[in-house]
Amino acid sequence: MNTLAVKVEPKIIDLSFSSDSLRVVLADGREVLAPLEWFPRLRDATDMQRKNWRFIGRGIGVHWEDIDEDISVNSLLTTS
Repeated sequence: MNTLAVKVEPKIIDLSFSSDSLRVVLADGREVLAPLEWFPRLRDATDMQRKNWRFIGRGIGVHWEDIDEDISVNSLLTTS
């Protein structure tokens, strides 16, 4: 039996913060945890600033307007 491998671009469907990390949930079920130390602007942001985010490109990244920060899925997957 043959199977067809389909390459799907990872997309973010949700994100949250703990006191020291960023947690990103991807549409394919993976979760990525990254230390806030990797992102000084997010690390130093207030809770309100961290909560003010929006998707970029239908989930290929996230943007925080208040602190001018952008993070892509690809950067998280290659850094983690």
